[in-house]
Amino acid sequence: MPASKTRSAPPLDLRDACIVAAQEVIAERGIEHLSLRGVARKLGVSHQAPYKHYPSRDHLLAEVMRRCFQHFAAHLDARPRREDPEQDLESLGLQYLAYAREHPLEYRLMFSTTWPESAGHPEIARDATHAFDVLRGVLQRMHGDAPAMRDTIELDALYIWSTVHGLAGVMNGQCIERLELRTKVLRQAVRHAMDRMSTSLSDTHR
Repeated sequence: MPASKTRSAPPLDLRDACIVAAQEVIAERGIEHLSLRGVARKLGVSHQAPYKHYPSRDHLLAEVMRRCFQHFAAHLDARPRREDPEQDLESLGLQYLAYAREHPLEYRLMFSTTWPESAGHPEIARDATHAFDVLRGVLQRMHGDAPAMRDTIELDALYIWSTVHGLAGVMNGQCIERLELRTKVLRQAVRHAMDRMSTSLSDTHR
């Protein structure tokens, strides 16, 4: 019986290949070294080839960031769903932290990179807003969707986002490794923060 052949993945088209190469350049050398010529060299194509899809380095960076936000929103949407909105909010927070831990480059590109000036931003803004809407949707389940609750929902969303974002930065940073914290404390840190956040929201809206 002949051995089965392993199918290789189809090659990426140039537009998508530029995205992959751009992320590799950023990971290897930093965002300040990203250029269309550098991407072309990495792909082994003519230095003019990427310009067929990206008029400038900023347009390429904008597309990289947009796709990061798309993948981030999809990751949040794929969380284990809970019927109870408070439990679902916790699941969302844990999913957020998992993304930050598993995709540090993409996370930095989304939240620590200045948006490119010479490229239009509407598509980045749309996908970034979708990611934020996942959080707003859970809070609407908690508070209801009456117009009077809109400000409360958005204030709570900003509070939760800043808290979880800060926790992600601390847990992923190098400083925490030098604080001489016990392993037990580090294991409990995420759960403790989530419990405190849940208690704070419950106390505020009693």
